[in-house]
Amino acid sequence: MRISKVEIFRASMPMKVPFKIAIGITTTSQSLFLRVHTDSGLAGVGEANLFTPVVGETQETALVAAAIIAKDLIGTDPTDIEGRVAQMRRRLPNNVTTRSAFDMALWDILGKAANLPLFALLGGRRRPIVTDNTCGLETPAVMAERAAEFKRRGFQAVKVKLGTDLPTDMARMRAIRAAVGPEFALRVDANQGWSRVVAKQALAALVEFGPQLVEQPLVRWDIDGLALLKAQSQLPIMADEALFDEHDALRLLAADACDYFNIKLAKSSGIHVALKINAIGEAAGIPCMVGCMTESGIGIAAAVHLASARENIVFADLDGADMLGIDPVQGGFSYSAAGEILPATTPGLGVEIDPAYLRSLAVETVE
Repeated sequence: MRISKVEIFRASMPMKVPFKIAIGITTTSQSLFLRVHTDSGLAGVGEANLFTPVVGETQETALVAAAIIAKDLIGTDPTDIEGRVAQMRRRLPNNVTTRSAFDMALWDILGKAANLPLFALLGGRRRPIVTDNTCGLETPAVMAERAAEFKRRGFQAVKVKLGTDLPTDMARMRAIRAAVGPEFALRVDANQGWSRVVAKQALAALVEFGPQLVEQPLVRWDIDGLALLKAQSQLPIMADEALFDEHDALRLLAADACDYFNIKLAKSSGIHVALKINAIGEAAGIPCMVGCMTESGIGIAAAVHLASARENIVFADLDGADMLGIDPVQGGFSYSAAGEILPATTPGLGVEIDPAYLRSLAVETVE
């Protein structure tokens, strides 16, 4: 089997409401959709969802990078994922989100060739994963109402975006805790928004509200600061923006800088490297979360299959598609009334993109 053609689609999907975090705001989710064709008739799909403040790529730069990768991959074996990932990594080492779309498409092809859903292809079982939903930065009252609505919809956990000034952040937590009750699971994410001094104060103040964890309180490069916070904190610390690949995982582990890893396919360059990060975490006794940006159902499906397949992945933040005003993707996963998410049982990712939506997009074909 050989790759014969790659179609690259530019997809811009409006958000239901603007999504604001400490380092940026998203009003329209920017993605590339890929369709990788083979000479056997099988095709795989992938998505690069581009949140520039984290990954440093834009939709424009990703289009150029995707065309370069596509040209490199024409005529190669799509089932040799180890080889293709190494090839892409050598060619464009810093374009992790663009590479993640090709990685997903290769796994989709392999699953279809094996007639197995991705979770089974990865050697895992189909298990329900509890996913949170996220309250972006707003006034305390607005965030409290959104958290209460997520609870009414059946979600068992809410991620709370913080990372601004301490009094406002604590007012947000106070309002949300009052709205959802004392036992409901809350997860805090500061998205690099605090200094060392403010983060130390925030971690102490947050104890009152009982969050399960506090994610990325400091800028991504301050591993020493993260380790100091972890040593002093009563609350578990999760690394997110500090963790792109397996090398970052080893650095965080060596510094004893976090209690949990947050793996996102858009950061890890896809499933292949995500498996390495999780294996390092599992060997070190560090449980993992699989998170997301604001992906459509393509990226979320890939993440759900990964989470289902690995028991060391104990948390999920897979609400990206739920934030979109338009998601042109069907299948791949399903939500339950209990706020759980399950992967599809059809081969590969199990997703289908609305043909009419694809026809409305500009496409670049490489063959």
